[in-house]
Amino acid sequence: MAFALSFIGGGNMARSLIGGLIARGTAPGSIIVSDPVASQRDALAKEYGVAVTDDNRVAVQDSPLVILAVKPQQMRDVASGIADVMPRDALIVSVAAGIRASDIQRWAQGRPVVRCMPNRPALQGCGMTALYATQDVAKDARRRAEDILAAVGATLWVDDEAHMDVVTAVSGSGPAYFFLLIEILEQTGIALGLSATVANRLAVETAYGAGTMAREASESPATLREQVTSKGGTTEAALKHLEAHEVRAIFADAIAAAARRSTELAQQFGTP
Repeated sequence: MAFALSFIGGGNMARSLIGGLIARGTAPGSIIVSDPVASQRDALAKEYGVAVTDDNRVAVQDSPLVILAVKPQQMRDVASGIADVMPRDALIVSVAAGIRASDIQRWAQGRPVVRCMPNRPALQGCGMTALYATQDVAKDARRRAEDILAAVGATLWVDDEAHMDVVTAVSGSGPAYFFLLIEILEQTGIALGLSATVANRLAVETAYGAGTMAREASESPATLREQVTSKGGTTEAALKHLEAHEVRAIFADAIAAAARRSTELAQQFGTP
């Protein structure tokens, strides 16, 4: 039986994409997932009604679109292991962090590749995914790849693959920066006398509200910040303290470190 969509890897990101696609009307019977873990396969089949297998080659042999949702260190073996059985015009969509499209294309014997960098909120359907396509990816194939990732949140394209390392640092790693800030707000609230429950609720809901405002407002984040900073008030006192300790430079250096690490991983795992 031919499947319209094949997943190699049935972990969290694959589950999110499958759930989002089915919720938008994709037929479960058109999807097959290959995963080596029996319990993972059983859960996918039971929850979504998709076909499952433990053989990557069986999953891709007739599929026009293959999504590689495996760990970066597994990508070379997986891509080269299915290269001789995929249709010659199959499109590969990779959601593995740090692996260059050109390397995947080489391992997959020249198939067109779309490289994607989704982030963790995709698991809740509110992710942010950047996509990059090799030059041989046709316009309709780009559209198909974007439609798949749009099932779990917002999407955008980048024209220079080198920018994917910056995307990884800003968006891929970005949720952790916000989780750290929530953690700090919560812990400080507790240290200043709030209960753990109250401190957590205040920190989480404040982060949610601020993010919603930033997403929906026409003003820039800088303007929004200014609007909630009264001269001589409590917010100004906190921000002055942060600026005095060069919080901007600290964050900028941290994000640059993440971008450098993304480049290093691409070089490490892309070595022939």
